[in-house]
Amino acid sequence: MPRTAFFISDGTGITAETLGRSLLAQFENVEIRMVTKPYIDSPDKARSLVAVIEAAAVRDGEQPIVIDTIVDNEIRSIISTAPGFKVDIFSTFLAPLEEELATHSTYTVGRTHSIGHDGVYMNRIDSVHFALDNDDGARTHQYDKADVILVGVSRCGKTPTSLYLALQFGIRAANYPLTEDDQDEDGTLKLPRCLAPHRHKLFGLTIDPRRLAAIRSERRPNSRYCSIDQCTQEVQQAEALYRQMHIPHIDTTRFSIEEISTRMIAETGLQRRFSPR
Repeated sequence: MPRTAFFISDGTGITAETLGRSLLAQFENVEIRMVTKPYIDSPDKARSLVAVIEAAAVRDGEQPIVIDTIVDNEIRSIISTAPGFKVDIFSTFLAPLEEELATHSTYTVGRTHSIGHDGVYMNRIDSVHFALDNDDGARTHQYDKADVILVGVSRCGKTPTSLYLALQFGIRAANYPLTEDDQDEDGTLKLPRCLAPHRHKLFGLTIDPRRLAAIRSERRPNSRYCSIDQCTQEVQQAEALYRQMHIPHIDTTRFSIEEISTRMIAETGLQRRFSPR
């Protein structure tokens, strides 16, 4: 039977879930059912959740894993009565930090993911709007305002990477698809004219043609667009262009969006406007 892990918070639950998933990902041989419980911000909600945890313990025949970022002492005390292996993130780390910094924590709910007063939230929104407005080569006249311009064949991961860079780091990312319209008469892929003035901002994405064909098949099955020959040709031409124009690039085949983004930032030295939340 799988073990159940609860990620509990009196806020969004993002911190508890992110850290919990990172820790549990190290145990590949254990089947774990993950449950996120945000906004446990009252004693009544806490007591109801204790009953849910108790039911999971009976069902699984094993004590659940309980990872929480509860700030309120009363709510934390109620949660502590539930059966389970407890990982109390705030109590584990805040007390030593209080000692080191010689001051007390504010113990404020929702500080990590709140809007705040430093403009970070609006910067995030502006960056996401920029990514959406400049998706898929939509507005090439705004490239002078871009921090980076992702290029690559259709469906290689440009759009989700652009949005992740905007949401997590405040990076203004545009993206441009390399298509047959950018080929010379002899069929050679050339650098599009709209990108030439911004070569220093370009970053290429590539992908294994078989993986690309599988992705495209979900969108347009049994079409030339998703054929392995077409995918192979497009990827080879894109990679040749990267080499010719000295465009830094990364193979997205086996990387998550998070890995693609952080590797790209590390390689290019892009400045984050804020740290991920």
